Amino acid sequence: MKEEALNNDTLQVGPYHFQLSGCNEQFRGSMTRATVQEGVELIHIKLEGESLQQPPTIELIWHHPGIDIQGSWYPSAYRSKRLRVDWEEGVVSKSTYSAPVFSLFNVQGSNRLTFAFSDALNSVALSAGVNEETATFRCGVKLFFEPSAPMSVYEATLRLDTREIAYYECLNDVQKWWVSLPGYTPALVPESAKLPMYSTWYSFHQQLTSEGIEQECRLAKQLGCEAVIVDDGWQTSDNTRGYAYCGDWEVCDEKIPDMKAHVERVHQLGMKYLLWYSVPFIGFKSKNWDRYKGKMLKTIDSLQTGVLDPRYPDVREFIINLYETALAEWDLDGFKLDFVDSFVGTEETIYKEDSSMDYISIPEAVDCLMSNIIDRLRLIKPDVMIEFRQNYIGPLMRKYGNMFRATDCPNDAIENRIRTLDVRLLSGDTVVHSDMMMWHPQEPVESSALQIVNTLFSVPQISVLLDRLPEEHLQMVRYWLSFWREHRDVLLDGRLKPQHPDFLYPLVIADNGHKRIVCAYGDVTVKQGGIHPELVLFVNGTLNSRIYVEIEEDWGAKWVEVRDCKGQLITKERLELKAGIHRLDIPPCGVATVYE
Repeated sequence: MKEEALNNDTLQVGPYHFQLSGCNEQFRGSMTRATVQEGVELIHIKLEGESLQQPPTIELIWHHPGIDIQGSWYPSAYRSKRLRVDWEEGVVSKSTYSAPVFSLFNVQGSNRLTFAFSDALNSVALSAGVNEETATFRCGVKLFFEPSAPMSVYEATLRLDTREIAYYECLNDVQKWWVSLPGYTPALVPESAKLPMYSTWYSFHQQLTSEGIEQECRLAKQLGCEAVIVDDGWQTSDNTRGYAYCGDWEVCDEKIPDMKAHVERVHQLGMKYLLWYSVPFIGFKSKNWDRYKGKMLKTIDSLQTGVLDPRYPDVREFIINLYETALAEWDLDGFKLDFVDSFVGTEETIYKEDSSMDYISIPEAVDCLMSNIIDRLRLIKPDVMIEFRQNYIGPLMRKYGNMFRATDCPNDAIENRIRTLDVRLLSGDTVVHSDMMMWHPQEPVESSALQIVNTLFSVPQISVLLDRLPEEHLQMVRYWLSFWREHRDVLLDGRLKPQHPDFLYPLVIADNGHKRIVCAYGDVTVKQGGIHPELVLFVNGTLNSRIYVEIEEDWGAKWVEVRDCKGQLITKERLELKAGIHRLDIPPCGVATVYE
């Protein structure tokens, strides 16, 4: 690694002129440069103050020519992969929201500029916006635009990647870089976190009963699910979907008379048991409200709840003890820890001074809380599962949890596809789950299959009342969960190559050298990519009855076996697959398997 140091607030790196804006005599800035490899640079910034103080707002600024750039990607973009403009606010990330990375690419998915920041704890705003006058991108990393703990020294690194490689390769290298940084080591992922699960949220919402959960678990186990996530509702008799009664976390006897016995019955079915908690919430109508109402970051009147302030050690201990007690007494296997992104203060509470607090910085206090949660739960059960949902899916969250889930998108297969792939691109070995899949029981079976087919590159979570589904729907679920488990080595652990993020990933490919799975989610000509392995599976993720595949070289004679969305064999024939475009007649949400 070649390093170059300059002790000032400007730095020239190739075509880029970097400037630290906002520095002053009380808080001076300097930069150093390190070349990792051709096309990859590290820009290290150091800010130094005369004494402990709140730093001024600082921004690292540079410009990139707007040449052959047609799309942008960042973790919270969702469907909008458009180019931003320079007068827009930057995209904010912090430990409990998104991640500090931004990528510019062309219509073929080739990287033009991907930059990432090492500080994933504090609020950081990344920007890359087109300037109308010059057709250049004004790029920036803004710091300290929100109050932070007083400091005298701050150091962080910008990673800059201009290699002409696929955007997803750049993003994968970013997550590897984060993992290499001190204090960013991800939590280990137990095998049980990598298997299909049943969730009670969309199927039951808050109207839970132990009998109902156990009945669905029996059916879910037969279909291929290995765990149940029992969501909101177990802790209250109120079914109005609010959070007024969160905070005591006592089991509602009317719904689950004996939690320990209930969990044991689910275990006897061969399924793991995870339980939902809204981490920071103390509801207005909870018994603990009076105890903690003076230790809140804010209240959310629309949800009828307050948000605990983790800067108080007794608040952190209260939260951790809840999970320790539940894990030990009820023999749980994990937790769905929700609303972690709600640890946000107001103008009043951010600057609050209280001798009972042992942290000034909210992000640092959250980091302490979440780190202690996973460490202490592992002492009880080393393979405990912790699920977080989008948007708290950044590199620090990988320390605290081992399951990331796409945020809620009920009955929306396309959105589920976009969100799971977005999360996968930065998650490395941390397992990614789909949002809980639901659909109308009168949906045509092919349409209902879209829910699973669109989320094949994540761990499936099912959330429909299985005892109310028609038989052909159950056949479909059984087939696709079986397919997923058989090919998990590629779908979950293979090299993931999502194509055309600007068109919401209409084609996704994954392979492991021996097997390749190609999923077409739009009416596109499928380019399966490179030399074909011994086994190739083409998934028709549309409601058309065919896909068109472009083969770049002669494959010779191959067996082509076609199944429909329920796994029924439609055709099996020997085909001569020469270079060119071939029509494969595959039913909607069906599969063609090509092999010797």
